[in-house]
Amino acid sequence: MRLLAVALLATTFAAMPAFAQDAAKPAAAPARQKAPPNAHVTILSPSNGAKVGTEVLVKFNTKNIEVAPATDATPGTGHHHLLIDVKELPPGNAPIPNDATHKHYGKGQTEDTIHLEPGDHTLQLDFADAAHMQFDPPIVSKRIKIHVKK
Repeated sequence: MRLLAVALLATTFAAMPAFAQDAAKPAAAPARQKAPPNAHVTILSPSNGAKVGTEVLVKFNTKNIEVAPATDATPGTGHHHLLIDVKELPPGNAPIPNDATHKHYGKGQTEDTIHLEPGDHTLQLDFADAAHMQFDPPIVSKRIKIHVKK
């Protein structure tokens, strides 16, 4: 009986490093949806080069793709993300971050009033699916520049 217990323990501990290695492997990223043909997004306002106050109304537009809340995983739908002063798109193999420079509009919003400090800023839309993953290829607006007055 004692020999059986020792053998069982040895087998258990021998399997643990393999389990620990499996647990350390990153989870596979969700698959990216193919972008619908001719889908694109634009910033309706403010316009490129606009001089604005610190409270900025940003209006979003889509063409050939439907806006839906992040809770709606219907293929070919998604929601907006506003990139503020972001120089490069987020990596395509991970969800778009949710922070001060990557604003999520998961309720299906098509506009927002944002607060910006005085100075020059850039704005860009990045449209994503219910899992906050960019489409393949990404559906992004042109990056616009605005100047926030004091």
